[in-house]
Amino acid sequence: MFSFSGVLLAFALAGIVWAFYEAKATQRMRTNSENKAHALNMLAHLSDLADRPQRMVPVLQTIENNRRQMFRELDYHSHVRVRVWHDGRLVYNSMPELPDMLPERATSDAYAWVRAVARDDAKGLVVERQHEVDDEWMLTVWGVSFLLSSTISSLPLLLIPAWLIVGIGLRPLRSIAGAIAQRSDADLTPLPDSTYRELSPLVDAINGLMQRLSRRIEHEHEFLTDAAHELKTPLAAIQINAHVLLTRCGGEAAERCAEPAAGLRAGVARATHTVHQLLALERTRAEPQVDQDCPPTGVAEFVRDRVAAAAHLAVQRNIEIEFHADGDGVLPLHLESMAAAVDNLISNAIKYSPQDGTITVRLTSVPGGQRLSVCDQGPGIAPELRAKVFERFYRVPGQEQLGSGLGLAIAERGAARNGGTIALSNGEGGRGLMATIEFAGAAA
Repeated sequence: MFSFSGVLLAFALAGIVWAFYEAKATQRMRTNSENKAHALNMLAHLSDLADRPQRMVPVLQTIENNRRQMFRELDYHSHVRVRVWHDGRLVYNSMPELPDMLPERATSDAYAWVRAVARDDAKGLVVERQHEVDDEWMLTVWGVSFLLSSTISSLPLLLIPAWLIVGIGLRPLRSIAGAIAQRSDADLTPLPDSTYRELSPLVDAINGLMQRLSRRIEHEHEFLTDAAHELKTPLAAIQINAHVLLTRCGGEAAERCAEPAAGLRAGVARATHTVHQLLALERTRAEPQVDQDCPPTGVAEFVRDRVAAAAHLAVQRNIEIEFHADGDGVLPLHLESMAAAVDNLISNAIKYSPQDGTITVRLTSVPGGQRLSVCDQGPGIAPELRAKVFERFYRVPGQEQLGSGLGLAIAERGAARNGGTIALSNGEGGRGLMATIEFAGAAA
């Protein structure tokens, strides 16, 4: 709209400049024509007096007095100088105070003068009339406002329809932008076809980009899933063969093999855990939201089962897990991804809690949904790192516990897969870490 207004004003100013110069040229041309006509008229009056030069001056004075009276009545202030020669002798000069040569072009301190000469060689008469070109009116407020008034008055009448046209014309583009903005980062389905010819290339280009991105992401997922599946079999074979080999070590060889055996078991277990975590990550990121056909599940019973499944890990470190629920809300859960999320939160709490510690798992009904929290007594995570730990393979610097850096990423994806959000905060009493999943839309 500013550009549109600027173009209109630029054209208006160009028109004003053109009108100004055209008016000046027209004024000079009209003054020149008037000069010639008056000079010829004076020459006609003086021709009959060529033999009586003494009568010329009164006649010329009468003509000039009439002209001055008319100028005063019209409020016209331009000056006119008339000079007459008879047989080469100057017999009349209406403005003797002016210099002999008057400027033909305007200067900073003087107007331009237009000169006309009429001759009667037979009678020895020469009439010179010089008229001051008065174009000062074009630089007055009245003159400029006269030239600008039409543009200024018509500008709103032009801008209002233009504003409506631009607003209506951009409405389909805003609708497309709104449809894209409302999508999640995992929704790459094509946009609906546009009914507007101008927007069809844009929609087609965006859909083409989404299709290429979908193929690329799908290929990456297939590669990761296939690689993880391929690694599971050789890792299992390594673990079995290592166990058989170590069981056959006896006597003095058993003592020498004890330390390498422990390292081998730990390495294979860590590699196996990482492979399982990669597979869990891929399963949780399959869809960004809850499917309508997911089975309604009692959340409290589901979480209780996951706590029971992790009990053997807690027993190994003499850690007590407390589970509190103030009801059994029902949610449509994608069981596999939700199990991966809860299992990772509980296993992380067990891993980082001190020996003989306590982990509190709490399910609470809140307005509009349910809240699941897992609180440990471990070292916690600094507030500035709590957003970064959800990135894949990122681990907090200085950690002594082994891990793959995928647990919280899996938990976040699993929560999102089930329509929830996850957040980290300080544990109870400011000690440890509390991971909280907020679910919306639970039915009591």
